[in-house]
Amino acid sequence: MKIDNIKQACFNTSLMGVIRGVLDYYGIKKSNGMAYGGSGHAFLINIHEVVCPSGPYCWKYDGFYRLLRNLGLQVTDLGFFHKDRKMEERKRMEDILRQHLDAKRACSTQNMDNQIIYGYDDRGFLLTQPWGSECDVTPATLTFGTWDEYGDEIHAIYLVYQMIQPADDETIIRDSLRYARDLAKNPKKYAFEKYTIGVEAYDVWIRAHEQGTAHAHGNWWNATVWSECRAMAAEYFTEIGEKYNGGVSAIGQELSVLYKDIAGLLYQVSDQEKPGAEKIPLLRQTKEKELGAVQKIEQFLQEFEKR
Repeated sequence: MKIDNIKQACFNTSLMGVIRGVLDYYGIKKSNGMAYGGSGHAFLINIHEVVCPSGPYCWKYDGFYRLLRNLGLQVTDLGFFHKDRKMEERKRMEDILRQHLDAKRACSTQNMDNQIIYGYDDRGFLLTQPWGSECDVTPATLTFGTWDEYGDEIHAIYLVYQMIQPADDETIIRDSLRYARDLAKNPKKYAFEKYTIGVEAYDVWIRAHEQGTAHAHGNWWNATVWSECRAMAAEYFTEIGEKYNGGVSAIGQELSVLYKDIAGLLYQVSDQEKPGAEKIPLLRQTKEKELGAVQKIEQFLQEFEKR
């Protein structure tokens, strides 16, 4: 059984690669900027105390799922599974997942990374590989019951996406920017232990480099993902600036420039050849620009909500 017309976009932010693929599968016409911005993912930053590469994956998704409803997607979480979960529990979930696939509903999994589940055969599920077969963390198949392809690293979730009526653009914009503001003002409600979300994440990142505890691969991957997110935030505000007039347009264009700058700085931080000491001033600059962006979002919301 295969869903042949679903494809995962080759984004660094693999979760958004899944979302892009699901939106396209259901024929929901949203730009990349609107997908990243409208879902709130464009404004997320999450850093572990040693800059573990898990930063883009280990955060509380509830607000993100709510915003996806505005884009026209309802997400059902089939549960979290670690290696000690009983075999019958795995098989029960697999039965449910196959039923959704038989009904041609989009499904995905996240273990070490996010992948669309596009079908199954007699042995197991069929998974997209967004970065090709050379990437070990995105296996092409998942054997029923054993999940052998995950090895000992099993901390998986399984998601089902159904199409619903999307919200209007004004609701998408307003709700997503309220979420962005809340990420900055109330970061602890979105973060797990040892992780920091929001502008304070830069302090954690800087401290790890100062102390020499920053994980080299984690630094590269976090900077790569969060740079992409900020580049998409810039696209989001460019789109908003072109759609509206007056103060909303002007502040939107200012935010687009700010987020392009942030994306560029984080791209420099991702350089694997650059010593950690040279990344510290870049991260300090990025933090200052993020603070400025948060203030501008507050101004934008005030102007937008007066309309």
